[in-house]
Amino acid sequence: MRTIAIVNQKGGCGKTTTTVNLAGCLVDGGASVLVIDMDPQAHSTLALGMDPEELDENLYEVLAEPQGADKLDRILVAIDDNLDLAPSGIVLSALEQKLAGERAERRTERLADAVATLPNEYDFVLIDCPPNVGLLTFNALRVAREVIVPLETSFFAIQGVQKLLETIGLLADRIGHELTVRILPTLYDGRTRYSRETLTEIRDLFKDVCFDTVIRTNVKLREAARRGLPISGYSPSSNGARDYGSLAVELEAAGPPSDHPADRPANPLDNDREVVIHFRDPAASDVRIAGDFNGWVPDKDVNSRIESTGETRVWTKVLRLRPGTYHYRYIIDGEWREDPANPHVESGPAGSRNSVLVVR
Repeated sequence: MRTIAIVNQKGGCGKTTTTVNLAGCLVDGGASVLVIDMDPQAHSTLALGMDPEELDENLYEVLAEPQGADKLDRILVAIDDNLDLAPSGIVLSALEQKLAGERAERRTERLADAVATLPNEYDFVLIDCPPNVGLLTFNALRVAREVIVPLETSFFAIQGVQKLLETIGLLADRIGHELTVRILPTLYDGRTRYSRETLTEIRDLFKDVCFDTVIRTNVKLREAARRGLPISGYSPSSNGARDYGSLAVELEAAGPPSDHPADRPANPLDNDREVVIHFRDPAASDVRIAGDFNGWVPDKDVNSRIESTGETRVWTKVLRLRPGTYHYRYIIDGEWREDPANPHVESGPAGSRNSVLVVR
């Protein structure tokens, strides 16, 4: 069972559209899918044809009550053959206040406990997250192994997603499991030079972390949501159906995280080089590194250690990289900065000034 959170703190980037229509296309391909709507606005619930006001129970009862985990199977709604929904409702916005007295570790594990009670009958669990990185999103990331970040093809969206990737990296450390992050370009209009240039910038910045599939702007996607249907059932010949069908094929072909090359043991015959970078600062308390070599997720695939030399702390970052030129930046106590020890700096695709690392 592959559990995937669809996350972005920015609204209007296509999280719900991606959740619902990817689910529909996966089902059309023979997969069994559960959609979990973690957004109190209940957009996925509505887009799958259910009125949250008419439902007696939703995820609030599962996440708020002490024994609520056992109720998850009871609130599920069968949308179609092989497609189920765990619905949401506005009451879900009160969850954080309801659980305010609990330890943070327990509050963020509520959804994981509930999903663990389900029989292993789903090929995919897709979690639609709210447009913020709060308790509900933390719960989603705690149970997920994969993250899809829908990224609108605009300059300001690129700027915001780097902060989101930092948050995901920090949370992955805190919850103790690796999250495989992929970027999905959305709302693309190939008729405009601006969209074409921005898509090039996204691909240059995120490289292999970016899906090959691009979701084009398509009015049929909005019409399908209004009818309460996935796009594959509403307009199977539309560009929206083709794009999400392509995404489903690409996602299934990539396999689960354990099948990704980055998760396999290093092959001594590969041409990777061990690259060691040191950062010294007596005042810093947390130092991470992110670059186009790890999808700009701080400290992902990085062996990090800290030493003290007198009053100065030294962070050592060990990377395994193939020969080539890479852009990177440090995240020092939450602030993105260039490497002060590296004079080689270039403007990155998103307009920031990045340090440059050449591996020969």
